[in-house]
Amino acid sequence: MLFHFQSKGSPDVMMLPDLTETIFKIIGKAFEKRGIFLVDQLTGTIEKLEAAIEYDKKIKNQLQQSSIDTEIEFLDESVQLSQSAFPFLELLKNARDNQKEITWHT
Repeated sequence: MLFHFQSKGSPDVMMLPDLTETIFKIIGKAFEKRGIFLVDQLTGTIEKLEAAIEYDKKIKNQLQQSSIDTEIEFLDESVQLSQSAFPFLELLKNARDNQKEITWHT
């Protein structure tokens, strides 16, 4: 099952349920099979997601430094929120800039 996000004038974004659920927890949105982001919700949503991405980068960097110092391999270094959430974040920004809602469904 994939989550399909759409906004007029933007490319569609498809995400797996686990990533969608993670992002929805970050932004405080109910994890439902369908819904809508209203235009007035987009700026706050973008701010929350960008803050989480920065925090994730900081923590991953600290863990990588720690693993170098102790020679422990950091297993999850290749998976970063900034990479996996990038298409969704771009959709949010484009929808905000164009004053368009985002809808989603499975």
